Amino acid sequence: MFRFLVRLAGLFALAGAVIALVVDGSKSIAASTLTYTPLGQAWFAFDPDSLAAAQAAVASQIEVHVGSWVWYPVIQFFLSWPVWLVLAALGALLLIAGRPLPFRAAVA
Repeated sequence: MFRFLVRLAGLFALAGAVIALVVDGSKSIAASTLTYTPLGQAWFAFDPDSLAAAQAAVASQIEVHVGSWVWYPVIQFFLSWPVWLVLAALGALLLIAGRPLPFRAAVA
């Protein structure tokens, strides 16, 4: 049952990636130049409070033990990636993680 839920989440992530790719493609066609929506911009448009909470959590929990370089160079790098790319990668990883185990015949 757990593998099914992981695969289902992977399919939803891939569906979101396709939708984001279509939206970015239509924006690119309308602007006659390559445009994409960064993950950070989409996250801020969806729920700005959770983005601020994530930044505060990284600052108070992770940067204390690792260093102050975690948010700006590392996490900001991933937040600048296109939404469709992040969702496609997440969906692919979830589909791989939830794949069914190969059948093994019992040896008598």
